[in-house]
Amino acid sequence: MQILAWGSTYYLPAVLAEPIARDTGWPLAWIVGGLSVGLLVAALASPRVGAVIQARGGRPVLALAALVLAAGLTILGLAPSLPVFLAGWVLLGFGMGCGLYDPAYATLGRLYGANARSAITHLTLLGGFASTVCWPLSAFLAAQVGWRGACFAYAGLHLAVTLPLVLAFIPPAPGTAATARSGVQAAPSLEPGQRRAVLLMMGVLVLGGAIMALVSVHLITLLQARGVALEAAVTYGGLIGPSQVAARLIEIAGRGRYHPLWTLTAAFTLVGLGLSLLAAHWSDIALALILYGAGNGVYSIARGTVPLALFGPDHYAGLVGRLARPGLVAQAAAPPLGAVLFSRLGADGLWAALALMALANLGLIAGLWWQKGRLRSG
Repeated sequence: MQILAWGSTYYLPAVLAEPIARDTGWPLAWIVGGLSVGLLVAALASPRVGAVIQARGGRPVLALAALVLAAGLTILGLAPSLPVFLAGWVLLGFGMGCGLYDPAYATLGRLYGANARSAITHLTLLGGFASTVCWPLSAFLAAQVGWRGACFAYAGLHLAVTLPLVLAFIPPAPGTAATARSGVQAAPSLEPGQRRAVLLMMGVLVLGGAIMALVSVHLITLLQARGVALEAAVTYGGLIGPSQVAARLIEIAGRGRYHPLWTLTAAFTLVGLGLSLLAAHWSDIALALILYGAGNGVYSIARGTVPLALFGPDHYAGLVGRLARPGLVAQAAAPPLGAVLFSRLGADGLWAALALMALANLGLIAGLWWQKGRLRSG
């Protein structure tokens, strides 16, 4: 499900935006901006989605995601005007809030409790192939049946593949009958130390989401500003995906023998090192992007496993929903803000800002380590 969910939403504009603009004459910035609209809607929905999963399990939520994503893609394919196209992204945003990593993590937390770490890691490994699978598929569909046909095809895949997989393989969460009768649970009350840890984790997710969104949107432009030819820039960018998967395989090989905060620390050490090398005009661009990609790969795992380790499984699903909102808002806002920074500070200024954000995140992670000790002693 994650491959199709990411490939038909987050990664869709990368391939289809130009054909849509060419066919319709709509401004490219607004076409790409549909994703930001979707991310903002997902951010608004995430706390409620987490609360529903906490009360009733993830099976109905993920099934709803498949239906809503199919409906949103159908609206995109039928859209006669830009406002209708953006309305389709509003629906897709709700589907993203119900079906991307955070609700999937919450679902696994409800099913497996404290033992969910392995399942989260394997899920993230498979989800890492979304762009690898769906970018070529989107390009093939656009060439064969047009961008509208590509949207319809993805809608059909959600109905024919995603929905049956959810219904067949995701069991009801334990204890959902009683919680469903009592309604959606209120957000759990947290001790002061836990609240501080939640705020630190939110900060990590805000900076992490902003960094990943900025790099994914502006990487090619930033490399070209350094004098790298387009073909070479695309080749360099292609190193990120395999690096993500390789790092996740190393995490799996570790078999959870160390605290997930080590994964988070390693993630932003690698991200910070890679971005710092690029900010410093390091000649080996490939090495810098491999380091960045490896850090990004294990960061996706740490997003799901650190809250489980710090706060336990009892209220994990609801907490994941609350944590997701600020990170999604950051992902939506970062690309246009990055464009402003690029226009005013140039490529060097934006690279430096990215490196500083990664180093700031290491400071927040140090705060999480300190808070972990206090939570244990308390």
